[in-house]
Amino acid sequence: MNIIVAGGDGFCGWPTALYLSKQGHKVSIIDSMVRRKIDNELHSNSLTPIASLQERVNRWEELTGNKITIYDGDLVHYDFLKEVLKQEQPDAFVHFAEQRSAPYSMIDREHAVYTQHNNVTGTLNVLFGIKEIVPDCHLIKLGTLGEYGTPNIPIEEGYLEIEHKGRKDVLPYPKQPNSFYHLSKVHDSHNITFACKIWGIRATDLHQGIVYGLDTEETKMDPILTNRLDYDDVFGTALNRFIIQSTIGHDLTVYGKGGQTRGFLNIKDTVRCIEIAAENPADKGELRVFNQFTEEFSVADLAAKVKRVAEDEGFEPQITNLENPRVELEDHFYHAENTKLKELGLEPHLLDDEVIREILETVVKHKDQVIETNILPKVSWK
Repeated sequence: MNIIVAGGDGFCGWPTALYLSKQGHKVSIIDSMVRRKIDNELHSNSLTPIASLQERVNRWEELTGNKITIYDGDLVHYDFLKEVLKQEQPDAFVHFAEQRSAPYSMIDREHAVYTQHNNVTGTLNVLFGIKEIVPDCHLIKLGTLGEYGTPNIPIEEGYLEIEHKGRKDVLPYPKQPNSFYHLSKVHDSHNITFACKIWGIRATDLHQGIVYGLDTEETKMDPILTNRLDYDDVFGTALNRFIIQSTIGHDLTVYGKGGQTRGFLNIKDTVRCIEIAAENPADKGELRVFNQFTEEFSVADLAAKVKRVAEDEGFEPQITNLENPRVELEDHFYHAENTKLKELGLEPHLLDDEVIREILETVVKHKDQVIETNILPKVSWK
């Protein structure tokens, strides 16, 4: 297949592009390098040193003979996007190219507006581009489980059968987003639903959980191919933050009570889920929703797992509860369905001690790069 990976320089996009290329697909990357610019804005960094995208792609071609084409540009610029679509004529468009941080979207008005403009406008341009230039192209859009919030009923995969006043219907599952970032994803889902209905576009909306892990088989082939590792209070996940805190003598800082529960998956499963979606496209006019995660953990669960592994490695971390900078339920019911990808062949990699140990060993190797002032939360929802 001919596949475009938008956002192919990012944490999920880069290993996805390599994985699809290795499977024999023709891969192109669209990226504006904005994530690297945000590192400069926030005076932050990837803990792992990452090469430029051109260096990465050149090294991949040297190692495998597989060429990946780079298009340096932004999806909010429609003329640019149209030219890429005309040139590539893709079978699938994998859309990772969005501002992906809830805290970043909550910094202030400017960052909230940027997040919604970038994400919603970019996705609208992709929808119009597919309609006008490649109407049979399958849109594979990265959504988020965060669109659902934390309802007191099980979360279905995209749709819910409702009985009301003696009548039944199947409707999109209610959305209760918890940041301006998550709201942008809800707007995307609504726009994609509408485009599929009126234009017959085929789309898969992947409501992904929180991704952990660092490497795939492809990124481990050479240091130049190394994936990024985010740990700061804006882009870093709780798991990464806990692992880094455990190695630098810092308490593991749990926000609030730590009962916040979410879905998680390994980066190796992210790339496999994209392959499954690409090889099993939605029908014309169908918006298909997959809940893309493999396990559920609370923040307190993650802290306990990291503490155990870190102690096995000779560290002595303690767990501390901080005042939660977010406005969210800290004790709640949480259960999401995740059967569709498994039925199509996903064999999950689960979060065990060895995965945490592998990340910890990488952190120890690069911990002189840690900017400690970036670890504790500075962005408040209030």
